Amino acid sequence: HFDTTRANIEANGINALDLFSSELKDEGSKSYFKGNMDTLKFEKLLKEHKNNIPIAYLTITNNTGGGQPVSMENIRAVSEISKKYGVPLFFDACRFAENAWFIKQYESGYKNKKIEEIVREMFSYVDGFTISFKKDGLANMGGGLFIKKGSGFMKKYPEFLDSLVNYQIIKEGHPTYGGLSGRDIMTLVVGLKTVTKEEYLKHRITQVQSLGLKMQKSGVPVLTPIGGHAVYLDINKFFSDTKMKPGDFGGIALTAVLLAAYGHRACELGCFAFGKYDKIKNIETFPEINFVRFAIPRLRYETQDIDAVAEAIKVLYDNRNDIPAVEVTYGRELSLRHFKAKFRFRK
Repeated sequence: HFDTTRANIEANGINALDLFSSELKDEGSKSYFKGNMDTLKFEKLLKEHKNNIPIAYLTITNNTGGGQPVSMENIRAVSEISKKYGVPLFFDACRFAENAWFIKQYESGYKNKKIEEIVREMFSYVDGFTISFKKDGLANMGGGLFIKKGSGFMKKYPEFLDSLVNYQIIKEGHPTYGGLSGRDIMTLVVGLKTVTKEEYLKHRITQVQSLGLKMQKSGVPVLTPIGGHAVYLDINKFFSDTKMKPGDFGGIALTAVLLAAYGHRACELGCFAFGKYDKIKNIETFPEINFVRFAIPRLRYETQDIDAVAEAIKVLYDNRNDIPAVEVTYGRELSLRHFKAKFRFRK
């Protein structure tokens, strides 16, 4: 689950569990689909707790898991397990077109299929999906919830749609526009078609991969293979030979120095973003993964912009012992704390 998706789920009293594929953390794995869900863990969980699981989510591409794609084989397997135990399956589909591109490039049987065909097959396996149109909608604002007619979800929760529409009308407006302006609706109509064009996807993903390759050549530790929308720097490896500890929040420190010294903004998705602090016990729990994400804006950067980012990171990596730890001055115990917290460098 990505951070805001997780927050919405947990705000409704549901515990969001991540079932990352073991390949995500396997340095020796050559898999192109490290965003896959661990189907063995998934089936075990459903077998033991299906009556307490209202819904299953599959994120394409896996933003929390390094921006890694999910294979069609895994989508199909997760769908079959979900149906077996009567648990509806949804996509977090923010980067569905990028995921389809990876399937076309690297999964057997899809090389000669059009992106649109791959997308249709992907979505045939789920009951519905949520999407932020700011990603593969190429829009400035907006998002959507889509539920398939006659799906297992609708059979299991027949009153849901009416309740949702009533809530939407009160909070956002009529379902025909859902709080979006006409301008944004027309933008996403064009955007959703544009993102399935192979020439767009090739340019987009090649540009992201070029940044990753430049970092790799400089010795900077990044998650490989490079994903579709961002390069993920491995913070644990970045600071492995320094005094930086998980509780020093090296990812936050790196992004702060990068912004202050070079004007480039990256995003910590690791010990602080996905960690949790128990104020009563004064215990910080850290996640399995610890990244800084370098997400590339769509149709915005030139080669010189990519080069500037890579050069800045090389300088900081070469001088990583000089990057100071940070301490939290506000918001350590809050939900979605990485949106609200304040820090200072430790002296």
